[in-house]
Amino acid sequence: MMTQPMNICVLISGNGSNLQAIIDACAAGSVNGQITRVISNVPGAYGLARAEQAGIAFSVINHKDYASREDYDAALQAEIEEADAQCVALAGFMRILTPAFVEHFAGRLLNIHPSLLPKYKGLNTHQRAIDNKDSEHGVSVHFVTPELDGGPVIIQSRVPVFEEDTAEDLSERVREQELRIYPLVIRWFCDGRLGMQENKATLDNEFIPTSGYASD
Repeated sequence: MMTQPMNICVLISGNGSNLQAIIDACAAGSVNGQITRVISNVPGAYGLARAEQAGIAFSVINHKDYASREDYDAALQAEIEEADAQCVALAGFMRILTPAFVEHFAGRLLNIHPSLLPKYKGLNTHQRAIDNKDSEHGVSVHFVTPELDGGPVIIQSRVPVFEEDTAEDLSERVREQELRIYPLVIRWFCDGRLGMQENKATLDNEFIPTSGYASD
């Protein structure tokens, strides 16, 4: 028996390609959820147009309007709670969140990061993989904890790195995987299968390995 769709809030800063993948998955019924708010810290971010086209409520909370990270995160937290969100998905949200904010949403705050964590936390991950002559690169979905890009990994997807690759080539290859695995993780969460215990990710009450869920 289908349960009530879970309310999802998606935070963005830019194009919103992962947001679109989540919108499409909800519309197709593959995710038992509904996006009740899209929030951007950047006015004019294209992801806001995606939300508008899908009839989803959206807000801009510009970080430049706040004197401190704490003040900004307090406003962001209030907006998320006003949207009655049970799942908060960071989808290219380019802000470092305060520990108080992260702890408030612990266990329901997800992020997608373009590297095989714990490698290449932070920015410029594709170029760093190329510069280090890695043979593979990829993307991770993880729970957010106060450590930057350090929360427990839920799933990873790997792609090859070719000798002639540019950062743009690698970014596009990784993005294809992002659009596949983020909706899958959100589906697990909305179905009540995914959780966090003892700072580890769990699926069906079993701990997920530190390298993420193993799939074919």
